[in-house]
Amino acid sequence: MNYVIVYWSHYGNGKKLVEHLAATLKAKGADTQVLRTDEANPASLPPADAYVFSAPAEAMNLQVNMRSFMKKLNGMAGKKYGIINTHGMKKNRLAKMEKLLSKKDMVKLAEIDFLVGDGTQTGNGLPTGWEAAMNCFADKLIT
Repeated sequence: MNYVIVYWSHYGNGKKLVEHLAATLKAKGADTQVLRTDEANPASLPPADAYVFSAPAEAMNLQVNMRSFMKKLNGMAGKKYGIINTHGMKKNRLAKMEKLLSKKDMVKLAEIDFLVGDGTQTGNGLPTGWEAAMNCFADKLIT
């Protein structure tokens, strides 16, 4: 299996999540490529069996870089995906991510969100047990 993970992270929580996910998938024999939104071209992402998109909520919406990136995705009909959202509010932005990707006719495999807390601005705001939750998310991606 081959995975492309595209993320945006402001304080580092999202980066921790995707790095853990990439290592977990590699340990299961998968090839992974991790790209920030500013390193990837939404019109021509590398080929993959599945794509993972990770971004925080920001100003009561999905983070603007990822929102723009998803709107510009091209040629993704029928492609599989997983989504990750971090947020400091009680409401995640998974539905917004799913809506944007469903407009591209993509097929969802898995989703996960994390309510971040103390330490958010230092990249240490993930809840206890986040590694195990990410391992379960990885299992859902491997089909």
